[in-house]
Amino acid sequence: MENKNNNIFKRFWSWIKSSDSDFVLFVVFLVLLNLVGSHAFFRLDLTSARSYSLSKASVQVVKNLEEPLSVKVFFTKKLPSPYNSVEQYVHDLLVEYSGKANDNFSYEFFDMDKPENQNMARDYNLRQIQIQEVKDNEVGFKNAYMGIVLTYSDRIELLDGLQSAEGLEYKITTTMSKMIATTNTLAGLSSKVKMTLYASSKLKAFNINGFDYLDKVVNEAYNTVNRKNRDRISYEKVDPSSEQIAEIVSKYGMQKITWKDKNSQSGMDEGVIGMVLEYGDNFRIVPLQLVRGFFGNFGISGLDNLEESITESLQSLVSKSSVVGYVVGHGEKDLSDKNSGSAPLASIVSDTYEFYSLDLSDEDIPANITSIVINGPKQSFSDLELYKIDQFLMKGGNLILFIDPFEEITMQGQMSYYQQPQYVPIDTGLEKLLTKHGVKLGKNYVLDKNCYETMDQRLGKVALYFAPILQKDGLNKKHPITKNLGFVIMVNPGSIDVEIPENAKHTATILANSSAESWLMANNIVLNPMMMSVPAKETMKKENLAVLLEGNFDSAFENPVITEVLDEEKVASAEEKKSAKMAGEVAMAAENHIKSSVQKGKIFVTTTSSITTSQVIDESGRQPIALFIRNAIDYMNGNEDLCAMRTKGLALDTLKKVSKPAISTAKAFNQYGLPILVALGGFIVWRSRVSRRKRIRNRYNANDSRQIK
Repeated sequence: MENKNNNIFKRFWSWIKSSDSDFVLFVVFLVLLNLVGSHAFFRLDLTSARSYSLSKASVQVVKNLEEPLSVKVFFTKKLPSPYNSVEQYVHDLLVEYSGKANDNFSYEFFDMDKPENQNMARDYNLRQIQIQEVKDNEVGFKNAYMGIVLTYSDRIELLDGLQSAEGLEYKITTTMSKMIATTNTLAGLSSKVKMTLYASSKLKAFNINGFDYLDKVVNEAYNTVNRKNRDRISYEKVDPSSEQIAEIVSKYGMQKITWKDKNSQSGMDEGVIGMVLEYGDNFRIVPLQLVRGFFGNFGISGLDNLEESITESLQSLVSKSSVVGYVVGHGEKDLSDKNSGSAPLASIVSDTYEFYSLDLSDEDIPANITSIVINGPKQSFSDLELYKIDQFLMKGGNLILFIDPFEEITMQGQMSYYQQPQYVPIDTGLEKLLTKHGVKLGKNYVLDKNCYETMDQRLGKVALYFAPILQKDGLNKKHPITKNLGFVIMVNPGSIDVEIPENAKHTATILANSSAESWLMANNIVLNPMMMSVPAKETMKKENLAVLLEGNFDSAFENPVITEVLDEEKVASAEEKKSAKMAGEVAMAAENHIKSSVQKGKIFVTTTSSITTSQVIDESGRQPIALFIRNAIDYMNGNEDLCAMRTKGLALDTLKKVSKPAISTAKAFNQYGLPILVALGGFIVWRSRVSRRKRIRNRYNANDSRQIK
């Protein structure tokens, strides 16, 4: 029996090694390969923009899910082109999400031919889309479901009418992020957020209003916020020593309190009151500090709404901020104006951000805001407003600036049609802050031969030199904001000179510049294309149009600007007067000025606000300039990964615009050069074959008298 088994094995092994088994083994290999492929998803992405790979932001979202996230896909089968590719792209995308996610991620495709699934889609308020199809040489219409439903905790979000795969990953990932952030601010954190109250016990002797019940109020606010965030916050109260106070003030930019003390060698003593939230290397100061009242008495501000302040600071610390401050009160572009205002700007970022109108003349910058936008101001900022912006930057805030060099004033009246607008230089005071950090804004317009051209019925193509086209060589290809953009059109930009101070702790990155065939117009400004001329080439050079500063900054103010406005209608009680007298006797002072950044900040500067209007942005927001602005706002708010995700489209890999002679040369080469090259190549091949035949005949039959031509 054993010999029989051995013989069978030997015959089988001989068959395996012979060529007779090749076909069978090949079929077995294909079956096994398909079985492995059905369970192990793999795709090689060779595109420069990684267009078919899941972005880091997407991986991070699904990798740290703490509750089940379900994705339901409702797509009608057998859709005509190009809609049939969308469902396949959704499937491939969800497979990649699933491969990177934890066990809380799931997805399911529903057969829309079944009535129960159609009812389910209608229950989710998904609507049928009417699409065009060609069948049997006839053009008709078909109703189709093309939607996705995402469910997380008690939240449901819809992505309906998905007729294109463009930007689909961005839509899905940002929707997931908003759902998770709304449900749980601290979802996905690897450790607890640390909350610390710094309060010097020495201050108790000064009868500061609110100091006696400070511990109680802080504990109550902490317990409430911590309970809402599933015990993800640790709390500690610290009574700092004299040696620790200097370190705390320097590290956090916290308020330092000083007073006269006869027992001290220096005759002065110091303390601190403040609260900080920390996670990793980042922190946020909770608005809790000592303030001086009308009659000189001191009190602690921020106790009345401490729970709200902690929540806002917490969101600012651990979440990608969704609220952006939009400064108003200086003639800035109006966010509600669709014609000449920046309503398009508000529209294109509305899926991720909400603009908060911020009037710096009578309010401070809220704790939950990490970035502010100043868009096209025309009036000057007061010193107090500039100081608030400066200190916001010192605390790690980010500034997004669209600053125009001139205000265009159109003449009124019957004769205004025949008169050119006047261009008045704008001085906002922001120049003081920027100059301190090495940026100087030019009072000029940058004109460029490489510009947008419009068609005129009488004149044909008309060059708009004040609308430069920034091509690939004019965009920083290493920075996330501009990396995947093929071109950008600017409108009425001014120049930016950058010279960072020697000992500065921040860096400058040029994001965009004009071509080498650009020049400046600073005087006698006329932007009528019919009245503009191109100067000599030797006067042309590249000009910076968008700059990014990053790092630690020094304050532009040597001393603090008074920020407290006293209410003269307040009437102090006897107890307040007593406290005021005691405060006066001890000569207490609270110092809030931050001289150098306590956290890294960013400043984005471009010299035109016209790019935020309907002049260049439509409702869809898919133009390169719209993507440029969205990328800038994402980067400034810590959403760097969204930049690459949004600009994955291969359509952005555009050709470089060349001169008319180059176009004519290329056209002539394609029409005449290629046929000539083909004919020449054929002639060379023919002659080489003739030569080869001659060599062969001479070698083997040298006496053959027949000639080979």
